[in-house]
Parts: sequence; structure tokens; C-alpha cells
Amino acid sequence: MVDAKMLNKMSSAPGFIAALDQSGGSTPGALRLYGVSESDYQGDDEMFRLIHAMRVRIMSAPAFTGDKVIGAILFERTMDGDVDGQAVPSYLWEKRGVVPFLKVDKGLNAEENGVQTMKSMPDLDALLIRGREKGIFGTKMRSVIGHADKAGIAAVVEQQFQVARQIIGQGLMPIIEPEVSIKSPTKEQAEAILRDEIAQQLDKLPAGETVMLKLTIPTVADFYAPLVAHKSVVRVVALSGGYSTADACEKLSHNHGMIASFSRALAENLRASMSDADFNASLAKTIDQIYAASVNKS
Repeated sequence: MVDAKMLNKMSSAPGFIAALDQSGGSTPGALRLYGVSESDYQGDDEMFRLIHAMRVRIMSAPAFTGDKVIGAILFERTMDGDVDGQAVPSYLWEKRGVVPFLKVDKGLNAEENGVQTMKSMPDLDALLIRGREKGIFGTKMRSVIGHADKAGIAAVVEQQFQVARQIIGQGLMPIIEPEVSIKSPTKEQAEAILRDEIAQQLDKLPAGETVMLKLTIPTVADFYAPLVAHKSVVRVVALSGGYSTADACEKLSHNHGMIASFSRALAENLRASMSDADFNASLAKTIDQIYAASVNKS
């Protein structure tokens, strides 16, 4: 069973989810944005040490609390790390009031039928058990939709829900993330197929089983309102998908019931060279901006 206090916060508290889950493939880009070039480190261990230091700086900043940041999605290495000697998941929940999630997917398969499904996860149960023991509340897994191909999108959604049932079985809350690329030439049509496929899968869930959804901000405002209202959906969160922070927040503000779960947009204005005062002020400003877009709807 999922933690009742965390579930209550995730289902009803105002705020947004921070995505601190860049993995091996996306870490160099995240560090570059932060002002750390690939010539500044050697090898994966040093790279992950630097990204962990950045995440610790974010998680321990004064503005990063459950008042506005209600959840945080972690990369596996971040989950296994610590902040001031305390394990990251317990630090987030006990010290900051932030619900911890874990990214569990292992990357994407090559594109087929206009989509990229998730690679197989043979060790998923072991990871879920380890995460649960560390205080993780839920998980996140990502697929990518590039074109409005019905067979491809159906395959993505079916795989997502199949794995979600495995995650629910381990007592964790799955965030299902079938990302529609913002560069898709058929984005709006893909969203229409996706909404129908998700609704069909939601209707098949046994009574009492719930999921969260992480979706690209739709072309048509409030297009996902039926999913927001579905009895089996705890929360619908939005990914920034490559939009700037300003653009992502503006688009999100027109979608009632959707809150942010931004990664790059959260850290867009943060730099390694900043003083702690400047870093904390910049992060606080971005948190306020994303919070407003998640809570105040036009």
C-alpha cells in the first residue's frame, strides 16, 4: 500500500513536481546548461558526482519545500545518494515535505510505428523493492510519441499500463509518461489518439487501483480534462518537453487540473558559478513562476 500521507499530499496539495531525474544519456546536457562542460570532468563517476552536487544544491535551497514543490522525481543514483549524511528520499520527505519518486525506465527502443517504447526492465521488481525500502512513494517511466500512428500509440500506452500494474503490485504509485514530442508534425492528432488509448486503459484498471499521468502540454487547452477527472487518476502533471520555462508556464496556465513536472525548465537559469545567494534567489523565482502556472489558471 502506498503511504497515506504522501498520497494525500500528491492528490490534493497545491504545487508541482520537480524532475531531478536526468540519467546517463541526458546528464551531460543538464550539466552544460548548468555551466559545466564535458572538459570539466572525466568519466561517468565524476559526471554523476557533479550532477548530484547540483541536485543537492537544489534540494537544500530555502525555496525547495513542500509548500510549493510537492514532489521530486529522482534518478536511481540520486536515490542512493545523501544530503548532509541523510538518504535523499528520507531527507526530501522528512526535512522538506517533498514526496519522493524514482525514475525506473532504462531508456527507449528505436522508433517503430512513429513511437519509441521503453526498453525491457528485467530487474524492475528488485529496484521497486529497494526504492520502497528507502521511502520512495512512486515511480516514473517515459515513452516518446513522434507521430499520430494509432498502432504505435496503442503499443506505448499498453506497455505503460502493463508495467504500471507491476509497480502497483509492489505498493508504489506509477507515473505513466507517454511524451508527445513538441516537434511532432502531427502533435494534435497524436494527442487525440493518446487520450482515447489512455482512457480505455484507465477503464480496465481494477477498482481502487490508481495511477498518475505525465503528459506533454496539449495543443488545445484543457484537452486532457477527461483524464484529470477520471476516478483512477490521482494527478495529471505536465512535462516541459523542450519549451522554455516562460513558454511552458504560459501554456500550462490554460490547462485546469494539470500541474507542472518540469526538469530542464526548473534548472534553466541555474549556474554552477553562482553564489549561494544568487542561486537560491534564482531558483526561488523559478519555483514561484512554475507554482503560479500550476495553481493559478486563466
